[in-house]
Amino acid sequence: MENVIIVRYGELALKSTGVRNLYERTLVKNISSMLEHRGVPYSRINREWGRIFIETDDFRAAKAAADVFGVVSTSFAQVTDATIEAAGSLCAKLADGFITEGQSFAIRARRTGNHSFSSRDIGMKCGDSVWTMLESKGITPSVDLTNPDREIFVEMRQSKSYVFTEAVEGVGGLPLGTQGKMISLVSGGIDSPVATWLMMKRGVEVISVYCNNFPYNDDRAPKRTMDSIKALQEWCPGRPLKIYEVSHGESLGAFIDKCSRNKTCLLCKRTMYRVAAEVMKKEGASGIITGSSLGQVASQTTANMYAELYGLCVPLYHPVIGFDKNEIINIARKIGTYDISIRETGGCGAVPVHPEVKAAFDSMLAEESKIDIDVLVRKSVESARIMYPDF
Repeated sequence: MENVIIVRYGELALKSTGVRNLYERTLVKNISSMLEHRGVPYSRINREWGRIFIETDDFRAAKAAADVFGVVSTSFAQVTDATIEAAGSLCAKLADGFITEGQSFAIRARRTGNHSFSSRDIGMKCGDSVWTMLESKGITPSVDLTNPDREIFVEMRQSKSYVFTEAVEGVGGLPLGTQGKMISLVSGGIDSPVATWLMMKRGVEVISVYCNNFPYNDDRAPKRTMDSIKALQEWCPGRPLKIYEVSHGESLGAFIDKCSRNKTCLLCKRTMYRVAAEVMKKEGASGIITGSSLGQVASQTTANMYAELYGLCVPLYHPVIGFDKNEIINIARKIGTYDISIRETGGCGAVPVHPEVKAAFDSMLAEESKIDIDVLVRKSVESARIMYPDF
């Protein structure tokens, strides 16, 4: 009997036909890459209206496909003919050993296509087949359509029926690669990898920029950042994550020596935006992603975030801006970056004792006039070392 993985998607179904076809093709390519990366064999991936089907006998394919951005859920299903009799026979076969004495059951049926019967008819007939099988095994049947102990699902399409007993929840979102490219400022802490992942979930292809603060940090900081990006790479095996590692220490030294000491962190973040904007131009990207969460640290107050951006014409995206720390941590644990992000790195030696928490919106212009900011940014970009995760 043929086995398949049913792959369901959500938002793609709302797109126009041309866009939907493009998104589906991208999703199929990403699913294929994930299966190959995880060593899951399959013979073919087919697209039908509203569904994608992976032909495989390997149960692992359901979880692998569920971890692909754009997938809402997956199910390992057995396939039979698109008749009530065939579906009922398969339901009875799956129920044997799946439903035991004292357990209630329900049939959840839906159909697509032109048939002479309704979804309700499918449910009733398949339920009868299961009931009869259970009685033949000496089991007293019990149906509960509200809160059953066991459920059997029947999805009947025009030419085939798919019968399964569970669905694996997918990551959701949009297929990676359908929403262009953006630059992500990744530090290796808890927030920025989560922010990056959230934008990947929305279909954005990400290029990471890591500003290395040496000599104000040690070698543990860049190692943690690269390991965080490597963890993110697990979510997009067919799309290598490009990384720009740029030198940021000279800029920090200039801020400390020549600018107001309490504004070092604001100048640091603002300069990172400038560097990321230059990389954005080089890469043909269309935005910059940050891990800023409102009020979490001194540089992320509303006043300071305004001052950091004032006068800069750069599109910024803050995916975790309204999340509290526990919400961000929960996502970090889910995506595999949390244990990496909490590694001790010694912190940043450039942080002032009393950082500014309510800067005037135009105060950065006065601070930048004390240094040659354009030269510092140019040196940082020219120092860039381009690499990819060891994957």
